Formats: sequence, structure tokens, C-alpha cells
Amino acid sequence: MSGDSKKGGSSGGGAEKTASTKTKGADLPDLPKLDFSTFVLGIIGSAYVHLGDAPSPDGSVEQDLMLARQNIDLLGLLQEKTKGNLTGDEERLLDQALYDLRMRFIEVAKEAP
Repeated sequence: MSGDSKKGGSSGGGAEKTASTKTKGADLPDLPKLDFSTFVLGIIGSAYVHLGDAPSPDGSVEQDLMLARQNIDLLGLLQEKTKGNLTGDEERLLDQALYDLRMRFIEVAKEAP
């Protein structure tokens, strides 16, 4: 009986939420498809911002090696935890990004005061 009331309550709320989301999203531009590669690319972009190789959303360029390292470590964690569950393209993206970012981190860290 309690299972039935939960079903009824959740489906009504879900319909309202969907309608509300559609209305609010009507003015937004089309966003890229969300998948593993898009997620990884977002972290890669953040790492390059913190390495000082790309501007932040406000247009400023600043280095924060601790945050860059955190993003690189996060990608390493994803690589470890998703091993054997990625497509070939996803695995290559993650492997290449980690290699490039780690090499760039070493270069930037050597130049840092």
C-alpha cells in the first residue's frame, strides 16, 4: 500500500518538474550532448585554465597549480575507476589528456617561482 502511494506521488511530481524544466529551458541555447567524453573535456578545460593556458570564464588568465593538480588527479581517478568500462575512443581521450596535462604540469611547475 505504501508502495502505491509513493508511485503516485513521484509520478505527479515528475510531470510537473518536466513541464517546468521545458519552460525554463526554452530560452537557453542548445547544449552539447552529455556523455563521458563531454564530462572529461570539461575537466580537461578546467585543468588548462588552472595551468594558465586558457582564460577563465571571466577572461582572466591565472595559474593555480594546486587546482590544476586536483583536476589532473581527478582524471587519473576516473581512469582508474572506469578501467575496462570505456569505449576505445573514451579510453584514448582520457589516456592522451592525462599524458598531455601531466607533461604540461611539469613544464609549468618548473617555471613557477
